[in-house]
Amino acid sequence: MAEYYPQPAGGQRLTGSLLRSMLPLTVRKTADTSRTATTSVTADDHLFLDLEANAVYVGEGWIKYSGLAAADLGIQWTAPSLAVGEWGAHGVGSTVVGSTAAPALQTDTQGALGYMVRTESNELGVARTYGCLGTSALLTLFMYGTIRMGATAGTFSVGWAQASSSATATTLYADSWLRLTRVA
Repeated sequence: MAEYYPQPAGGQRLTGSLLRSMLPLTVRKTADTSRTATTSVTADDHLFLDLEANAVYVGEGWIKYSGLAAADLGIQWTAPSLAVGEWGAHGVGSTVVGSTAAPALQTDTQGALGYMVRTESNELGVARTYGCLGTSALLTLFMYGTIRMGATAGTFSVGWAQASSSATATTLYADSWLRLTRVA
């Protein structure tokens, strides 16, 4: 059976508040954020949303980033205590392989390197590392998941840091976004 929230009753008056509760919650980065010499995952200053107690949300997001291959990007979904859920992402794995490696991998027809794609499922609060290819190589990460809130409302956030400390900045760029839709 399909889930949706809220579930208006026949004859119920449609108010602005009711209609707004049907919309997804969406945030977009309005400025670039750079982090240098840190492996401590910290909530992004734009990618966070306040969620209701005892609610279920499905989410998705798009992250544009860059950084040195030696630093990579550590990313994590964080929710209030008692919230549970899973998230995953499609993004560059933390190991870049050459076209002559065994087995050979070629996905970029303009170069000799291919990219391993990381796709595993992660519990809320678990960080994963995604690859960087240099500060001029702009990469993307498509994230998705489910959050089941506990009895306490609170803030959900996407946190990140360098996976390995580097004096050269890792950057998340403006126009990266996160969208959560309440389904129960």
